[in-house]
Amino acid sequence: MKINIYYGGRGIIDDPTLSVISQITAVLQELNVKVQQYNLYEQRNGITALPNTLKDADGIILASTVEWFGVGGYMMQFLDACWLYGDKEKIKQIYMAPVVMSTTHGEREGMTNLAAAWEMLGGLPCEGICGYIADTTKLENSSEYSKIIDKKAENIYRTISQKMPVFPASNQAVINKVAVANSIDLTPQESEQLSEYASDDKYVRTQKEDLQELASIFRDKMGQEEAAAGSSDEYAKVLKKKFTPVAGVRAKYKIVFQDNSRLNPIVIDVDNSKCDLRCQDEDGCDVVITADQKVFEEILDGHMTFQRAFMGGSVKMKGDFKLLRSMDQLFELMSE
Repeated sequence: MKINIYYGGRGIIDDPTLSVISQITAVLQELNVKVQQYNLYEQRNGITALPNTLKDADGIILASTVEWFGVGGYMMQFLDACWLYGDKEKIKQIYMAPVVMSTTHGEREGMTNLAAAWEMLGGLPCEGICGYIADTTKLENSSEYSKIIDKKAENIYRTISQKMPVFPASNQAVINKVAVANSIDLTPQESEQLSEYASDDKYVRTQKEDLQELASIFRDKMGQEEAAAGSSDEYAKVLKKKFTPVAGVRAKYKIVFQDNSRLNPIVIDVDNSKCDLRCQDEDGCDVVITADQKVFEEILDGHMTFQRAFMGGSVKMKGDFKLLRSMDQLFELMSE
């Protein structure tokens, strides 16, 4: 019999989980079980390839420590890799015993979460160990704690060796229904190759560069379409045409398009009867108006005013609110 132990803690000296799995290993080895331990924090760069190690295992132990909240990221990464790259047919035959110790709180929730995750993967959960240990030395020196761990380890061995039946769980039925549309039918060999690619830093880096190149092409194409739909110069011409002088108004406005960085800001410099419009970014403006391109086009089309868009939350503004109100007087945009 072979049992793999996947340890998801940080490997610190006073980690109570390390003490527990060390004692479990000793008991299992006395029962002629081959035990192999994988420290996930040491193999974090190759976690995506670890589901391949499940192939020759009769059972596994998922061990982690709750230091502040949950079982930790390394363990979740391993379970995520099992979901994406693991051989589901093999996992269905593997018993899993969770071992979760806590130095704060949440050990029972952590053990329950590991059991539920393994059930969703299709595996067979069995009785595990959980407990709160504030001082690891008490755990190591307590004969009562040792008896509990020995008994639990024997139960794990008995469950796996006798292949005890397990009641079906409802989350298995649910996951079969909700995940059927998103599942990818891969052979075990394809899953192994995919996991090896995912753990290959050079391959992943090349794929990211290819995706960035494709994204750049699409962005350029979208930018061309946006430029065809409207440009800062075109908007400035509309504003210039609609300008109506208001006595006593001297201010510099800037309109920024928050959803389209390809459009230059529009600077509107008003001095009584004069109005100078520039499509560029400038500092020292009295009012800065930030809006989506679509919202600004609705204002130009006369469907709403600057003030109404601001009150409705469609437009953001920095500066003097009175000057924002004057925008609707300076530019007669509302439809008749």
